Amino acid sequence: MATIANSVAHPTLISADPFVPAREQKNLHNRWHPDIPAVATVKPGQVFNVECVDWTGAQIGNNDMSDDIRDVDLTCVHNLSGPIAVEGAEPGDCLVVDILDVKPFDKMPWGYTGIFELENGGGLFAREFQSRAAKAIWDFKGVYATSRHIPGVRFAGVSHPGLIGTAPSAELLATWNKREGALIEAHANAVPPVAYGPLVPGAYVGQDLPDDVRAKIYREGARTIPGREHGGNCDIKNLSRGSRCYFPVFVKGANLSVGDLHFSQGDGELSFCGAIEMAGIVTFSTSIIKGGVEKFAMKQPIFLPSPVDPLYSSKLIFQGISVDYHGDGTQYNMDATVAYKQAALNAIAYLMKIGYTREQAYLLLSAAPVESHIGAIVDSPNACVTLALPLGIFEHDILPKDEGLKKLEFGQCAVRSDGVL
Repeated sequence: MATIANSVAHPTLISADPFVPAREQKNLHNRWHPDIPAVATVKPGQVFNVECVDWTGAQIGNNDMSDDIRDVDLTCVHNLSGPIAVEGAEPGDCLVVDILDVKPFDKMPWGYTGIFELENGGGLFAREFQSRAAKAIWDFKGVYATSRHIPGVRFAGVSHPGLIGTAPSAELLATWNKREGALIEAHANAVPPVAYGPLVPGAYVGQDLPDDVRAKIYREGARTIPGREHGGNCDIKNLSRGSRCYFPVFVKGANLSVGDLHFSQGDGELSFCGAIEMAGIVTFSTSIIKGGVEKFAMKQPIFLPSPVDPLYSSKLIFQGISVDYHGDGTQYNMDATVAYKQAALNAIAYLMKIGYTREQAYLLLSAAPVESHIGAIVDSPNACVTLALPLGIFEHDILPKDEGLKKLEFGQCAVRSDGVL
């Protein structure tokens, strides 16, 4: 018979409360710096759990207004759990991280997708739409998500950490700050900013540290917003349970951190806060490949995506090329970003014909399991990018018909209390 003596639960190395502000919790941090000490150490092969707050640290509520999105404090994101050291990991090694499970907290079976203000975060279409805050709340029922703010859709999530990576060395951190600082200086008046440099206000490390060490981390620490050589905020939607990540190691112990959990996300995470953001629990196991950076010619991480994927075989695919035909008609040379934007704008325009508002369509493309691919990037002057919208997520037929598209009423997503869009 089964006995408790033969069963050992996997330990939870970091605990977090999704309803408590991140700045009031231990073992969280929101900057990258080699001097942030590990809060736990694991042996290779050990299975362990890590709890995570949502990326804003409990700033967004389950309600029907987007004032919290409008007013979100971006100086104190993302809130990461860690770092966790792995015994035996040394600079030049490859840290192998198996993502064994990703799930929301039972006590918080909901998440959100947001459109951020042009002047506070932005998003892919911040300038084109002159973005104002909007959001959708999603309810989780098993593997499925639905939203009262975007009716008529239901889809299976591919839950994953949007942000996961190892700690940088002092040399790598200096490289980041120098190159990104030069970009910021060259575009000093950009709205939204082209990058975010080190910033003391909002910086947080939830550990007891000497004052001088804390001050150095806050002064030098890299923001967590972009992905970099160590991994970071790459938002790869198929890094769900069953995935394997290969990270270069830059410091002793590797010092792995994780956060920004997503219940679901479309390729590209268009609206900046574009996934279904959630708080939850990740289960990991790690191993080390000695000298892996040299063995694999690693400049950045390598990923083996999950074999678990929702079966949406039928898709409506929208094409985009590097001509700004939704704007001033400018021809760009092989610009895949312009092509991607055109494909997404084509899909948004189509969804508006069905009855969704522009804000609902923008949020949906960000949150649903939408796939985007580069079709061609060699045929000058036009890069070709596609965006595939799964038909199976809709409760109604959205295919083109001879008589046109039937326009339905889907209301509106959550908007600001002053009604500004």
